[in-house]
Amino acid sequence: MIAPKRTLLQNWIYLPLIFAALFYLLPIYLMLVTGFKAFEEVSLQTMWSLPKGLAGENFVAAYKQLAPFFINSLKMVIPASILSSLLGAMNGYVLAKWKFRGADFIFPMLLFGMFIPYQSILIPLVEFMRRINLYGGTAGLVLAHVIYGIPITTLTFRNYYATIPTELIEAARIDGAGFFRIFTRVMLPISIPSFVVVLIWQFTSAWNDFLFAVVLTDPQHWPVTVALNNMAGSQIIAWNVQMAGSFLAALPTLLIYVFLSNYFLRGLMSGALKG
Repeated sequence: MIAPKRTLLQNWIYLPLIFAALFYLLPIYLMLVTGFKAFEEVSLQTMWSLPKGLAGENFVAAYKQLAPFFINSLKMVIPASILSSLLGAMNGYVLAKWKFRGADFIFPMLLFGMFIPYQSILIPLVEFMRRINLYGGTAGLVLAHVIYGIPITTLTFRNYYATIPTELIEAARIDGAGFFRIFTRVMLPISIPSFVVVLIWQFTSAWNDFLFAVVLTDPQHWPVTVALNNMAGSQIIAWNVQMAGSFLAALPTLLIYVFLSNYFLRGLMSGALKG
């Protein structure tokens, strides 16, 4: 079978895509070329120029400063992503397959949480964390990200479960399975694509967060994003070390999208965000 020839329009459509990709890769280019420069090479006039040598010690120095805060970020991001995904899966299952009185009101109210700006709830959030004795530590930051992640994870799983035939659940009920058994034995195993989508989404959102982290945690529990902001000195800023640290802080999310992008796209295409 002969493959159809590409039209001129199909070929030209790649140009804006390539331009957009290059545009979004520019910050990574600047971080790398500046991170490998010696301190005396760093200036606005030569910011686009390649380094004369590879100063790998900048990355070593940045890593030594940020290493403890990487651990803080992992302690926060992993439980926040898993808990918000599990809660979203259960909410989506209930809203999609267990119709109850008031479901049509509760679902829009949950989605409304996605549109509440972080800045508008900072003062009551800090006061709430103080009252429950979670202010200043990692646990309070995990709780904030779990709660803020519930709307998007619920929407994702609800729309995915809506595509699953109801007959599958009815058959499990006939066999004597209850709510939690159907959820754990039937729904969870077939919702792996949605879990991949929401885990990647939640990991990225929590890892890149700065506002909640700087407000809710003390210096001992800072994640890497806050520690990176405080790498700058008071008199002289070593931009080469700062850029090396910026690249290291962005590396986990970059690696996730590089190695898991296929799974992310499969999850989207399998109905994870269809409604």
